[in-house]
Amino acid sequence: MPRKKPYSGKQKKLQLKEKRKRKQNSENDSDEEGSDQEENVRVPSSSKVEEDESPTQSLQQQSVQSTKSLDPNRYRLQFLQESNTKLKKKRELGRQVLHPVSELELEDCDDDSEPYIDIAKRPPWHYNCSTAELQKTETRYFQEYVEKIFAEHDINKLSYFELNLETWRQLWRVLEMSDIILIIVDIRYPMLHFSPALYNHVINDLGKHAILILNKVDMVPPELVIAWKEHFLLKYPKLHIACFTSYPKEAITNIVPGKARKKRNRGGRFAINMGARELLEICESIVQKKVDLSSWRHKIESENEASGLDEVINESHEDTIEPPSPEKYKNGMLTIGCTGYPNVGKSSLLNGLKGVKVVSVSKTPGHTKHFQTIFITPTVKLCDCPGLVFPSKCDKALQVLAGIYPISQVREAFSAIRYLGERVNIVNILHLQHPDPPSKEWSPYDICEAFAIKRGMITAKAGRPDIHRSANLILRMGLDGRLCLALRPPGFTQNRDIWKEHQETKGLIEKLSKYRPSIEESSDGSDGQFDNDKDENENETSSDEENVKMTTKNPFALLCDDD
Repeated sequence: MPRKKPYSGKQKKLQLKEKRKRKQNSENDSDEEGSDQEENVRVPSSSKVEEDESPTQSLQQQSVQSTKSLDPNRYRLQFLQESNTKLKKKRELGRQVLHPVSELELEDCDDDSEPYIDIAKRPPWHYNCSTAELQKTETRYFQEYVEKIFAEHDINKLSYFELNLETWRQLWRVLEMSDIILIIVDIRYPMLHFSPALYNHVINDLGKHAILILNKVDMVPPELVIAWKEHFLLKYPKLHIACFTSYPKEAITNIVPGKARKKRNRGGRFAINMGARELLEICESIVQKKVDLSSWRHKIESENEASGLDEVINESHEDTIEPPSPEKYKNGMLTIGCTGYPNVGKSSLLNGLKGVKVVSVSKTPGHTKHFQTIFITPTVKLCDCPGLVFPSKCDKALQVLAGIYPISQVREAFSAIRYLGERVNIVNILHLQHPDPPSKEWSPYDICEAFAIKRGMITAKAGRPDIHRSANLILRMGLDGRLCLALRPPGFTQNRDIWKEHQETKGLIEKLSKYRPSIEESSDGSDGQFDNDKDENENETSSDEENVKMTTKNPFALLCDDD
């Protein structure tokens, strides 16, 4: 009998890899033959699109080793991918000098002359329609919707927007089953996260109530929150507005422009939040005693008592409950849908209203894959919709800073660094030293290189400053709010002193003081100082370690207790 040929572990791994690949190809072929409605949206060919531009870019792609029913990539983000030629030009612009803009550039001026881009609406359907027919109709409609957008608008001026039909289907389900729609926005970029098309669809087409949630109000000055609130009430009179934050103890009343602030402490109980009482009062005014919300009221009161707060909820409604109408409030239950862009805090708001962590949260856009239903009380139900990016013509760099696009998969970060650096003095905040000492002019590339040198970010092979890693960290600092960039409503800069003396501003400060009694305004700007400087912390820890080494000869002596 001939001797067997040696077979290494490496060859065995290659054999298993090829076997899995053949299995995946066979499953994909069977899926394509079985159903044509689940294929990706095709971007129409146009002369405006570069030759080397791929139609769509699938983000957060995961390896598939299961059947289609368990495909983890079914709800992945899909954006239009920029061409390599365009990215190369942007990288070259990253070496050009920064030109700081005035504070007036922070005001988000609305252009009412240009109509907004409509959202995709679910096509008409009936219960007698089969699942295959319904999916085919939705796929055909969505394909025509995307083709219409690219035909009517310049593809180079369009922002990132969702091209995955499955994510839009989640929005359609939430809008249909909800009685009240929450449009959640980040208070730093409210007009970026607010879709007028969604507002008109909810109010005019569906005939439902919409509540705008100004989330993360602890990250901006109170006068800016009230200014945005009045701006939305003036422009959208049918909109109810509530302010919310899951971290009210982190609120700062005096944020110095161009200064960084402390990182938000994400620990602690979710029950200590601000805005649940205001949301309850709005819902009570909408339902008009058609749903019993007394259990929700008692829940908030008990949480306030446990947290040591003395807030009292206005009980302006009688205890008699009217029978619910057949169209709304099915089975005497109020269903509230949470909609909005990625990274605006939808899941955190749901956890805050529930009082405990019931859904996972993440800074990564697209973390929530499927809509989730959570009961606050037996008569109040929340539906958490996955974050969806609506089509618009805003700056793509601003979308990256707002966390709409995954920072870990940004292919060119200099555009976002330039947008941030022109409005926030990054050099002074991070105490950077120019990599070329004779020069005093900064470019986005210089900022990333100087920050990489300061943090010791060096590439493994060439030993050069890791520009991509440092740019990634700067963008994450902007997303966390440590580099405080917040857009302003029109006219806010000129009338800021008036907004500071506004009655609602004082009321908001009083609410925050109940959660943080020792809120004090510092005249020297100490609130905005950057206290997360890694180098300073490293110097402190290194000096402590040196003292330990000098005073302790035996390293195991630290484990022993001195008598």
